[in-house]
Amino acid sequence: MKRSIAALVMTTSLVLATGAFAQTLDKVVKVGSLGDQSGLYADIGGPGSTVAAQMAVEDSGLLAKGWKIDVIAADHQNKPDVGTNIGKQWIDVEKVDVFVDLASSGVGLAIANLAKEKNVVNLNSGSASSDLTGAQCSPNTIHWVYDTWMLANGTGKALVKSGNDSWFFLTADYAFGHALERDTAAVVTANGGKVLGGVKHPLNNADFSSFLLQAQSSKAKIIGLANAGGDTTNAIKQASEFGIVAGGQKLAGLLLFITDVHSLGLKVAQGLSFTETFYWDLNDGTRAFSKRFSERMKNKAMPSMVQAGVYSGLVHYFKTLEAMSGNPHDGAKVVAKMKELPTDDALFGQGSIRADGRKIHPAYLFEVKKPSESKGPWDYYKLIGTTPGDQAFRPLSESACPLVKK
Repeated sequence: MKRSIAALVMTTSLVLATGAFAQTLDKVVKVGSLGDQSGLYADIGGPGSTVAAQMAVEDSGLLAKGWKIDVIAADHQNKPDVGTNIGKQWIDVEKVDVFVDLASSGVGLAIANLAKEKNVVNLNSGSASSDLTGAQCSPNTIHWVYDTWMLANGTGKALVKSGNDSWFFLTADYAFGHALERDTAAVVTANGGKVLGGVKHPLNNADFSSFLLQAQSSKAKIIGLANAGGDTTNAIKQASEFGIVAGGQKLAGLLLFITDVHSLGLKVAQGLSFTETFYWDLNDGTRAFSKRFSERMKNKAMPSMVQAGVYSGLVHYFKTLEAMSGNPHDGAKVVAKMKELPTDDALFGQGSIRADGRKIHPAYLFEVKKPSESKGPWDYYKLIGTTPGDQAFRPLSESACPLVKK
């Protein structure tokens, strides 16, 4: 009798243990594409990020191997509280495993905290704030594509070294703009330049006339645009109307996307210098992906680096889940494994993910072509220089991330 009871207890324990394992390691994934679907950042992420996510699912090959992968999307409206509420609903009800896109640093920082609290994966390619891999880093977040430190060092340093040593900043008044101005001002002063002043403008601003007049009166050689999307294009258009560039001052688009150049047109955008980590016409791999992406977009647009980052991040995420033989639904565990594995895809090439969550790959300094130099639609950039991945981002030794062992 005692032996029978012992055997029954052991058998029951094994069944329960096996059942528990089956519940925590399966082949089901839900991706949440949380971006600006209708506002000033919609072109750089939004609907295009959802397309990129769907392409990553298809290209992963996991569907043919019996995996069930769904992609859902929502509009965070560039409001951290709205993004957080959607995020909570997605995790608790929709059972979302991984966030992507997250253009808008205010939303991105909020979702990073939520992802840590709820232990899901956060693949951020839309937010720029370098704080995501600094003081506010998380074991659940990987920061893909770009950040304010990279932008500042890529564009700011190049301009100062070429003699443009006095700056005035036009800054979007929220987390992203503050971080970009902070990081660029540090680079300017470290390289012998001077910051003559700056002014902050509301997010999604239509009229830049008073801000541009302040910048013009500063006599700074460079007016640094620490904003993005519609704010950047509006500021550049109005600066052209004011004759600011014709008067001798230069504009530095500290964060510029190909969709911004498309919106501006080459006549207005020509000569702008800026830093990106992706361009559709870099090589055969980027061209092949971008052609497929463009065919699926209603406006036939080429992908931005945010959208390319959504694809690249998910490609590595799916490779990691396959290497783990299933989805453990444990965000920190998956991110730790993602950091162990080298990254490699057609868009960004070979790379790695550091302890602070920073994805490492090269950065490129581009200049917008003159209309006469463009050979066709979306042929907008000429490559000026390349910064290797190990130099493009903030050194790990300077990181304030608690995850980094000093």
